[in-house]
Amino acid sequence: MARPRTISDQQILDAASVVIGRVGPGFTLAQTAAEAGVSVGTVAQRFGSKDGLLLAIFDHATAEVAGAMRAAAEVEPDPVAGVRAAVLRTFASLGDAETAGNHLGQLGVDLMDPHLRARLGVHFTAMQAELRRALDRARPHLPGAPAVDVAARVLLSLVNGVAIDWSVRPHGRLADRMTEDVDAVLEAWRRG
Repeated sequence: MARPRTISDQQILDAASVVIGRVGPGFTLAQTAAEAGVSVGTVAQRFGSKDGLLLAIFDHATAEVAGAMRAAAEVEPDPVAGVRAAVLRTFASLGDAETAGNHLGQLGVDLMDPHLRARLGVHFTAMQAELRRALDRARPHLPGAPAVDVAARVLLSLVNGVAIDWSVRPHGRLADRMTEDVDAVLEAWRRG
């Protein structure tokens, strides 16, 4: 009879995210296991390898961020505030500059691996779809915005660029920087 699981896959994925934020792309399954309080064998058995763990992180993160973006947009009575809320959810978990830099360092590794790069494409596509959904709702209030597909791409590119720039040159909080830059674009679109 197999032993019952005492820790969920989600807890291991959360531990891996913490470790990546702490040490960057050089993280190991052993560090993840230690953070999760399980053996390396448990992590390897559940995810197979570091690449398998990273693929699982992407799958979970994509579903999580898309749901958070949709919820943030829908809770706002003002559709433009909904777009803003959705955009700001994209990198809500990056934390301080060192953690952000370590996660973005992992991004560099992800871009070199075709499987991870494909999952990153799925991740960005899901975020862009949520931005399109929010922008469709806000369209009448943003007369100066480009077509919805272009506007979603612009906003996603903006926050991706802000995350990279802020992790290299941190000044203040990431959330404040993103808010300022996103508000500048939305205000220009609102004025037409």
